[in-house]
Order: sequence, then C-alpha cells, then structure tokens
Amino acid sequence: MQELVSPDFEKSGGLVPVIVQDYVSHKVLMLAYMDKNAWEKTLSCGKAVYYSRSRKKEWFKGETSGNVQIIKEIFLDCDADTILLKVEQKGGAACHEGYQSCFFRQVVTGTDGKRVIKISDIRIFDPEKVYKKGK
Repeated sequence: MQELVSPDFEKSGGLVPVIVQDYVSHKVLMLAYMDKNAWEKTLSCGKAVYYSRSRKKEWFKGETSGNVQIIKEIFLDCDADTILLKVEQKGGAACHEGYQSCFFRQVVTGTDGKRVIKISDIRIFDPEKVYKKGK
C-alpha cells in the first residue's frame, strides 16, 4: 500500500468534483464538490461532507433531510483531481428533489422525433415537507 495522496485542490481553484455512487447497486447518485476542509471532515467522520458552490459553505450531506451518506469506499482518479465516493445512502434519497439519484431526468426521443425529458425514477420524499421551504 502507498501513503494517502490528497486530492489536488489547487488545480481547479480549491474545489474538486465528487462522483457519488451507491455502494451496493452502483447507481450514480449525485455529483458534488469538496474543498480541502470538507475532504478532511469526510475522512475523519466517515460521512459525506461537501462544499456548496451556490451557498459558498460546507454542508454535511443529510443535515436537513436526515439522508446521510455513510462512506464505504473512496477512490481518486489518476490525476487526483476527482473523487469517487461509494456510499450507503440512508433514507433512500440522495437528491434534494426527493429522488434516489440526482440523475432522474432522462433525455429520450419522443414519438415526434424531438428530444424530451422523461422522469426515470420515483420520488421518495416530498422536498416541500422535508425542507419546509418558505417557512
């Protein structure tokens, strides 16, 4: 075994993309970002911590919904600038819109030959109730 190599946070301005995959089904659940601090917190607590580009702060996955991600395996790509997390997704949903995966919108060809969006998953929870939007 080799010594742990940290992701290259400098290459892309302090953030690296994180692909999140279900440990059992191998379904891609989401794409997120980590800064160095989120990486270190993830390693120390064994649960996913990300950096929100829109809110400009770290967030513990599941802090509001309870749908935490327990880290099972961590991979770095060959350039050490992308992380792959294999997780146990608690609560069944990784997506803030209530779906198992953030990739629930499938681009398909409609009967008229035009490209359309098909919802390819079932909603597990109502985000309005879970996140109490507007309250």
